[in-house]
Amino acid sequence: MKIVLATFGSLGDLHPMIALGIELRRRGHAIVFNTLEVYREKMAALQFEFHPMRPDLNPDDRELAKIVMNAKTGTEKLLKEILIPNVPLMYEDLLRAVTGADLLISGEVVFAAASVAEKTGIKWITNSLAPCSFFSTTDPMVPPTAQWLRHFRFLGANFHAALFSLIRRLVKSWLEPYRQFRREIGLNENHDPIIDGKYSDLLHLAMFSKVLGKPQSDWHSPTLQTGFCFYDGQADLGVMPPDLQKFLDAGEPPIVFTLGSAAVMDARDFFEESAKAAELLNRRAVLLYGIFNEPPKLVENGKWRMENEEQNQPQIVAFDYAPYSQIFPRAACVVHQGGVGTTAQVLRAGVPQLIMPYSHDQPDNAARCERRGVARTIGRDDYNGESAAKHLRELLSNVSYKVKAAEARKIVEAEHGTRMACDAIEEVLKMRSEK
Repeated sequence: MKIVLATFGSLGDLHPMIALGIELRRRGHAIVFNTLEVYREKMAALQFEFHPMRPDLNPDDRELAKIVMNAKTGTEKLLKEILIPNVPLMYEDLLRAVTGADLLISGEVVFAAASVAEKTGIKWITNSLAPCSFFSTTDPMVPPTAQWLRHFRFLGANFHAALFSLIRRLVKSWLEPYRQFRREIGLNENHDPIIDGKYSDLLHLAMFSKVLGKPQSDWHSPTLQTGFCFYDGQADLGVMPPDLQKFLDAGEPPIVFTLGSAAVMDARDFFEESAKAAELLNRRAVLLYGIFNEPPKLVENGKWRMENEEQNQPQIVAFDYAPYSQIFPRAACVVHQGGVGTTAQVLRAGVPQLIMPYSHDQPDNAARCERRGVARTIGRDDYNGESAAKHLRELLSNVSYKVKAAEARKIVEAEHGTRMACDAIEEVLKMRSEK
């Protein structure tokens, strides 16, 4: 069968879809990707058919990164000013990509997918990568604009139902351009692609582990929770730097500091302060500063402080990239932004986490990991060398974090998310098409 995988966003959004694409191709299906132009080279390396999806965003646009990663306004800006106004362009691109296809699988913010499915009749599967996508009243999320709500889960389902009702009304006020688009192509304008109308009636895949959230009675039906679907670049452009491998082999497990693939574009002084934290703790550290960024400023007098000057072994090193699946299991602890892709890789590695969330799903992921006992959280504005060192000292000295992280790893490893998702996808392909 010919299957189109459509997704929009960072590598955290793309990589789970690549995991599906690789496995579905192994099973004999023809795979087409419809995603951002910036991923064309990646798709070519993986030998997938590729169609670009608009709006075309520049990953090197730091001002845009600051806007969309802002905890208070980022999600609203992304939806109101970038995605919703560009649904007609996204629709054109997706319509072109599904020509001759048997199945469409779309990610969370591909807001044109429902309209393409309605107009073409193509079988359609949707997915969510994090628990906050479900707006569950029985397992409530932590909104980025009100992170203090993580302390008020005890208020129960009625309180959160009222809160989410307010959010729905707010989102509805953003949708006039979308309603106009639907009218113009002859579809019912009373459709919400962001909250209640984003799910397929054939199958929705919850592609995250039960470590983060278990199925709830108020989830969309039918939904199948699969577990994480892992991929981190090793089949395309992702190579472990040889010098980093040597560093890992030369001493005790380091603390790894990273901000994923999106938040890293608005790093501010995160890496410099992280190096200070490692120095205060006298711990080895790896700074993964991102492929579009300059290396962070050096620590002491233009040089990294030496652990052993005779052997010339650095205490702290910086690289633009490393495959998470290879470096995280070698870490003593990982400090990161809380994106679900990064969080998933740390959970699979079974090491403690310090999470400094920005926006979108990150505060909720951080709160869930904290409740699970595998992480501590720190506010972005509170992050500096001293405060990070204080949290890291507790994470590294309190054995319960390591024990809980090992327990979480066992759950993640037992879920086999990619295989379960692809089995379910093939069951949908076997269904007889409705006339």
